Amino acid sequence: MAEVVVVYHSGYGHTQRMAQVVAEGAGAEILAIDADGNLPGGGWDSLAAADAIIMGSPTYMGNVSWQFKKFAEASSKLWFTQAWQDKLFAGFTHSAAINGDKSSTLNYLFTLAMQHGGLWVSQGVLPSSSKAAQRNDPNYLGAYSGAMAQSPSDAGAHEMWPGDLASARAFGQRVAEVAGRFRR
Repeated sequence: MAEVVVVYHSGYGHTQRMAQVVAEGAGAEILAIDADGNLPGGGWDSLAAADAIIMGSPTYMGNVSWQFKKFAEASSKLWFTQAWQDKLFAGFTHSAAINGDKSSTLNYLFTLAMQHGGLWVSQGVLPSSSKAAQRNDPNYLGAYSGAMAQSPSDAGAHEMWPGDLASARAFGQRVAEVAGRFRR
């Protein structure tokens, strides 16, 4: 079985809930980036051992949180030696607005993965975009490059849309399945 790690930052709990559901789908270890932008002890070792790394961040002002950015910049030592070359990567994000420029966040995660020489795993689910589509349908937000979720700004993490969470779970499962095929 492939080793999958979900590394994420969450400011208000929504991205944390999403990370938990992605990890459930993937059977993955979870590494939370703390409020100061640091990984827990042993976090870098877990990432080194992973076959796939799924990255998550809330979308703040059209990009990842500063805490996630600190983690990304700390990974530059690994970039220099291409230590993550040929690992699988994937990403997810959450914001309050339906659009919220979540694609910018996913593009940032994709670019980070590419700079590390990684291989990107997409959402792999067609969007629910017919006239009959409902907000709780899978991939209602129409993401291709990664998993996206949205909650109103005054909704708690426990109020996230079931369709977004189902999409996140399926996304984690997809990454784990692809990682199993590419396991070193």
